[in-house]
Amino acid sequence: MPRNYVADQFVGVAVNDVNLQRQAAEVQALLSQDQSFARALNEVQKVRDFVGSPENILGSQLTKHGEIAEHVEVGITNARSYIQGGAERATFEGVGRTAPSDYILDGVEVQSKFINGINNNLDKGIIGHLGKYPDFTQDGGYYHIPKDQFSVIDKILKGDQVDGLNQKTIDTIKANVREIEATTGDDFYNVVKPSTSNYGEVQQGNIHNTLDTHEQELSKENVKLKEEISETHKASLTDGLKAAGVAAIVGGTLSFTSSLYLHYKNGKNPFKGDLTLEDWRKLGIDTAKGAAVGGVTGGVIYGLTNYASLSAPFAAAVVSAGKSLSSLFQDYRNGYITNGEFTDMGLIVCAESAIVGLATAAGQTFIPIPILGAVIGSLAGQVMINLLGDDSGKAISQINEELKEFLSSLEATYQQVVKKILDDFKRLGDLTVAAFDFELNCRLLNSSVMLAEAYGVENEKILKNIEEVDGYFLK
Repeated sequence: MPRNYVADQFVGVAVNDVNLQRQAAEVQALLSQDQSFARALNEVQKVRDFVGSPENILGSQLTKHGEIAEHVEVGITNARSYIQGGAERATFEGVGRTAPSDYILDGVEVQSKFINGINNNLDKGIIGHLGKYPDFTQDGGYYHIPKDQFSVIDKILKGDQVDGLNQKTIDTIKANVREIEATTGDDFYNVVKPSTSNYGEVQQGNIHNTLDTHEQELSKENVKLKEEISETHKASLTDGLKAAGVAAIVGGTLSFTSSLYLHYKNGKNPFKGDLTLEDWRKLGIDTAKGAAVGGVTGGVIYGLTNYASLSAPFAAAVVSAGKSLSSLFQDYRNGYITNGEFTDMGLIVCAESAIVGLATAAGQTFIPIPILGAVIGSLAGQVMINLLGDDSGKAISQINEELKEFLSSLEATYQQVVKKILDDFKRLGDLTVAAFDFELNCRLLNSSVMLAEAYGVENEKILKNIEEVDGYFLK
């Protein structure tokens, strides 16, 4: 009958370490994403600060939107990069305020043209600029125009129907495009690209709403990215296989070490060449078996800790009890032991595994846990029943009867202790859920008062109404 409780607890510790590493990586990734989001919002704030001082913006009231568009392009481009964990893409550094370019994007000089009217923008804006700086596009430089203007030009060049424009205007747009291509010797789409903004979005009367919209989009993107991070760091088959692999190493190491110790105890020193070839062969087989059992045990514990919300020590205890009961049940079905022997030994192995689990948990948290015999007996019986399931029929019925007799045989004081523990656990569990359910805010205070009373908080220390809460936090 396998009763390697301590070995299973070692495997549980290894699996728990895998879980903790995954959880720590998730926390770090979420913190990093929050920092990226903060950097993105800071870029938007820079634009707000700029447009908040219109007296410092170049141009008249009718043309200030041109420089505003430049700052929106740089700020929002960087914000979108930062929120994805990227680096700065756009900058004004190294660019004079009246230089041929307005900003540098991905290492390339860009001139922004935001003039009302598509043909005005193409003719007076781009063609006029090329007249002054004919070599502007030779090293990859290009022009940004309003996104909505670019969309109309794109439709015209593709032969699509464009509403609201007469044929003369369309022909003029095509002529301007041909002139730009002839002047630069390059395709229009390489020379002119869409800006982040539409023409109307950067006007002084609309810019703050535009920035609000960008902030909302960044916030939604941040939520999406954090959800993806959490999804990526959820328990998974890959992580489970990793845990099983680590557990296999632990199981194999423990088995190898134990076997070496047994040989040494029997008078054979492996470090002095006392082991025969057959001894080493058996040692290798035992190690392989230990690794296989450790791997399977680790996989099961991984599942219990991540999908059944059990702590690693108790998950390992359940696995230990399960393996022991499986062996016992086979002996019972084969007639090697009686039903009474099966019940007695089953309760013993479950109690042993429970005690080891409790001891491990206590050792990990440095909290002394008193173990009552009545509680352990009840726990062992329940674990045994749950593990046996529907396959044991008659055995479960008898175990339930014996548990009832066991509890009824206890002194009245112990019966009250067991009943109080079970009742309080159920009551406190329900109250805890109610007290922290955000959908029940209207009843949160009352639930919190009930919870505090249930946990035995002194009456004078409980805040029972809104006035007392306000007085406590505002004093």
